[in-house]
Amino acid sequence: MTVRLLEGSEAIAEAMVAAGCRFFAGYPMTPFTEVLEQMAARLPSVGGVCMNAESELEAVGMTWGAAAAGVRAATGSVGQGLSLMQESLSEMTFARVPAVILNMARGQGDYFQATRGGGHGDYRHIVLAPCDVREAVELVQLAFHLADEWRNPVMFMGDYYLAHVQETVEVKRIDFGPVADKTWALDGSTSGSGNARIVSPIVPTKRGAGVYLNYGQYLETIGERVRLMAEGVTPMVETLYCEDAELVVAAYGTPARIVRYVVSQLRAEGLKVGFVRPITLWPFPEEAVFKATRSARKVVVYELNTGQMFDDIRLAVRDRDIRFIGGVSYDLDGFGIAPALTPNNVALRIRGALNSIPREVA
Repeated sequence: MTVRLLEGSEAIAEAMVAAGCRFFAGYPMTPFTEVLEQMAARLPSVGGVCMNAESELEAVGMTWGAAAAGVRAATGSVGQGLSLMQESLSEMTFARVPAVILNMARGQGDYFQATRGGGHGDYRHIVLAPCDVREAVELVQLAFHLADEWRNPVMFMGDYYLAHVQETVEVKRIDFGPVADKTWALDGSTSGSGNARIVSPIVPTKRGAGVYLNYGQYLETIGERVRLMAEGVTPMVETLYCEDAELVVAAYGTPARIVRYVVSQLRAEGLKVGFVRPITLWPFPEEAVFKATRSARKVVVYELNTGQMFDDIRLAVRDRDIRFIGGVSYDLDGFGIAPALTPNNVALRIRGALNSIPREVA
């Protein structure tokens, strides 16, 4: 493989194919459309299938079917389209169907949707949020590995910038270890045997099986699964300059890339500013965020919304003054090109927060 200049949507599609994704379905909604187009161009050459579905409802249903048959499968949309998929996403989780779900978001208003879910019942998705194309190539492949390992949907949080920015990347298959066993998959081998497998959000086995759980008993097992995932998935986080920082700035996704640059510039001026970026949004890197803010007198959160990850940062930090310095910012199309997301604007907000820290009088 060689390093190439690729648009984000192109690199993400190539990384999914490299990870073994062989089924992809979706309904066009920018900036998800661009990934769908790239998968339509690439999957046939490797024996895969890409479906341009009639709507998001059909797309998630097709993906559920392919994944239940043991195929590495993915779907996605923007937040609006994923709202239509919520019932199926929660049911897929109860049925223990592994799949990767892309949210090529418009802005950052979908954090609650991704980390809390909009479906029914007690379920969680593992959520990964890259800040650039190179990281996206790695994390979207990790998403397939984690989905198979935990038999659970994994949410990949992208955005308009990630889909359209061009970067030099090398796309190759990443080895994350042994591939999870899929003897549970509906491959047709047990049909007509009297002991056919089932993949269901209601019960794990046929009624006549030796060990049978009724619906209520099966739902009770969900809590243990969530606990095991929360403890078993290693949270990922990036921290910079936090050892002596008076102010720590938290951000995630593409905006974090701008924030990180601004913090580095302020640091070069001699200002004691630190940076923390959660990469796994669930399980949230609570302990790492707590440690990163120990020297800080104030913690601020920058997001392109009204303050959603802010809640998780506040819970993790607990004992520090914490403020929100982000806000909703869109272009006229509402696609996520934020006028406020410029280094100068971000620097003004961070400087304002730093200047608000009370100074000790000698």
